[in-house]
Amino acid sequence: MSLLTRPLPTVDAYVAHFSTQTLPVLRRTARAIDALRAEIDTVSSKKIAAVVLGDPLMTMKLLTYLETHRGSAQNHDITTIDRAVMMLGLGPFFSVFANMPTVEDTLAAHPKALLGVLKVMTRARRAAAFARDWAIIRHDLDVEEVTVAALLSEAAEIVCWVFAPVLTQQVYALQLADRSLRSVTAQRGVFGTTAHDIQLALIQAWHLPGLLVQLLDETQAEHPRVRTITLAANFARHLARGWDDAALPDDIDAIQALLRINRETLLRRLGAPDEVVPRFLPPEAPAQG
Repeated sequence: MSLLTRPLPTVDAYVAHFSTQTLPVLRRTARAIDALRAEIDTVSSKKIAAVVLGDPLMTMKLLTYLETHRGSAQNHDITTIDRAVMMLGLGPFFSVFANMPTVEDTLAAHPKALLGVLKVMTRARRAAAFARDWAIIRHDLDVEEVTVAALLSEAAEIVCWVFAPVLTQQVYALQLADRSLRSVTAQRGVFGTTAHDIQLALIQAWHLPGLLVQLLDETQAEHPRVRTITLAANFARHLARGWDDAALPDDIDAIQALLRINRETLLRRLGAPDEVVPRFLPPEAPAQG
């Protein structure tokens, strides 16, 4: 596995390099799949899907494999993990995804990068959980599609942490030195491009389902499903800094506008601690005298 230590000239060059690498998965994912392999006669696709959805890299790995090995019987995109496992079949699934490299081994010489990617993956799982809940509230036609797209909302940053740990640490160092520096500015300064541009190119090059490309395209931000994913990713990113993050009030205003539910109900669903709730409530109207 070749880890980048210098920037590449174009987005296409990054995609070409990343595409020659084998995506690793979390060690716990590899172990869980090995354990389920022993239960192949009784295990359900939903149980396997739950393991896959706990790991954004494994999710990418499965969907990419399925899309690049489409059979003649597959005449539509597979956009959920449960369907992906059923389409592939249990036997082939366990055969294809055996002896997978792990993130922990890949980044053994880069402990700060390992910590960085684990934090981003945690953030992606949190975004997926929020998006799933909001899709349910919105009575979305396919909650699982929205969940998967939100889980992949951090795909490019995860891939960059894994395959370009030195460069990605430089991005974070720039932002640590200048708290006002925007992510896209820091990314352009180090990579010569942005994570968003790499992400859109990656999901197209890796043949991820077209609907997921649409759901992850922020230029369609006014579409309710896209807005759900964008807000979930932003909220999870800001929340990772703590409930005192300055961006959260605007995030919560936007989430409430999307879901159209009572403010206190929303704050409970978001898991806001009791002590921070007053900060996010509108000021009480003065008493009439």
